[in-house]
Amino acid sequence: MEPKEKNSENVRAVNRALDILLAFTKDDAELTAGELLQRVDLSRPTLYRILYTLETKGFIVSVGDPQRFRLGPSVARLSHVWTETLDLSALAESIMRGLWSETRETVAMFVAQGEMRLCLAEMPSPQPLNFKRGVGYTERIARGASGRAILAFMPGADERLEQYTKDLKIDLKKLRAELERTRERGYAVSRDELIEGAVAVAAPFYNGRGVAGSIGIFGPAARIGEGHVEALGRQVVAACARLSQALGVKGAGEAPPTSLP
Repeated sequence: MEPKEKNSENVRAVNRALDILLAFTKDDAELTAGELLQRVDLSRPTLYRILYTLETKGFIVSVGDPQRFRLGPSVARLSHVWTETLDLSALAESIMRGLWSETRETVAMFVAQGEMRLCLAEMPSPQPLNFKRGVGYTERIARGASGRAILAFMPGADERLEQYTKDLKIDLKKLRAELERTRERGYAVSRDELIEGAVAVAAPFYNGRGVAGSIGIFGPAARIGEGHVEALGRQVVAACARLSQALGVKGAGEAPPTSLP
């Protein structure tokens, strides 16, 4: 075989191996050879040959009788390395920049830290009248749109609302209703809550473990009227969907997953 042909064959083999690995999903964690053949365009002998190679390297393990296949420990190792070395702010920078350019309002990203939320990145509005808090700013997760955008989609959060709102002047009944509205539309809204005259619109983004944080748009009520909020909501939901995809959430669309608390 000529070197060029050999290289082409090697690339094709890698593509086939990747197709097999990508055939597994959260809902299809174990697959038989027959089920894999329905998902990848391979002959049965070629499939078994690649599965054997992947298994020797720890990327696939076989279990049970009849035989089924699932992702192996080498996939977990790569996932751990990727997660531990991930610079979330750098990954989100271009997505936030696009949202900032579209809206010309302050755009910020928050992550949860227990009962608090932390600002990891912020791009202040270029307009003279703007609202900003700065990187490193922390606030209770039950307060503000960017906190409730996370809280609404955290598993088990409804059962811990009293803990999240301890010492805060928050009506739990109203908060539960607001979290439900957030889940229905995909984004949270706050007005005059933390800063008089400010409006915030925020949506959650996800990683492989669930809701990972939120991105919020902040501006004065003089510019962000009732009719403008819905448009900003669609924009921030779309931006968060792109960030979720970048974080490995396969098939993240323009609406958040419906994993309710």
